[in-house]
Amino acid sequence: MAGHSKWANIQHRKGKQDKARSAAFSKLAKEITVAAKMGMPDPDMNPRLRLAIKAAKAQSMPKDVIDRAIKKSQMGDAADYTEMRYEGYGAGGIAIIVEALTDNLNRTASNVRSYFTKGGGNLGQTGSVSHSFDRVGEITYPPSAGSADDVMMAALEAGADDVESDEDGHYIYCSVDALSDVSDALEKSLGESTESKLIWKPQTRTEVDLDTAQKLMRLIDLLEEDDDVQTVTHNFDVPEDVAAQL
Repeated sequence: MAGHSKWANIQHRKGKQDKARSAAFSKLAKEITVAAKMGMPDPDMNPRLRLAIKAAKAQSMPKDVIDRAIKKSQMGDAADYTEMRYEGYGAGGIAIIVEALTDNLNRTASNVRSYFTKGGGNLGQTGSVSHSFDRVGEITYPPSAGSADDVMMAALEAGADDVESDEDGHYIYCSVDALSDVSDALEKSLGESTESKLIWKPQTRTEVDLDTAQKLMRLIDLLEEDDDVQTVTHNFDVPEDVAAQL
């Protein structure tokens, strides 16, 4: 598996600082509503809802907002959201996966296609790039959780498959089906995680130059600003000298 991307950490921190709090909460609340509507409104009986609530709490979403999102799922007039995955290529042939929750398929597909075009890329068919990624669970812990060896031992005992550690933290990977159980087991040994979610993990990463990085960041910004888009995943990384110029 490819190593964890330092650029992903830089981008992640910048995104959380720049993104409007209300927009972030809106996407988290949508996932909670969908998870509760598809399963049960009780997080103890619904692994997807439990993970969605954990993600919301990690972003300091107030409890009353979480409770309202769950309650909304049980209301007869709640919107019916469809989960969609779009795949395409950005500048430099970089693979990009976009996941969305939408109540209007035509609107979302049209918007996503236009973003790829504006960003110098092109939207492909479903499956055109996902073969270059692995669908896995990712559980994140801060450096303070322990040494790389200690976290590795705890992760393997909890049923995880792999761990990557650097100065930014520990990234624990497991199968999709095991994410909830592994996350719960790790809480008992390492405490509460920073984040626990399903991701598309690139099998390899491609370093890009300054011009390509700027085009890719423009495309990613366009995608992430869309209310229907939940996640954007890519397989590029930026060398430190290029990152310093961005």
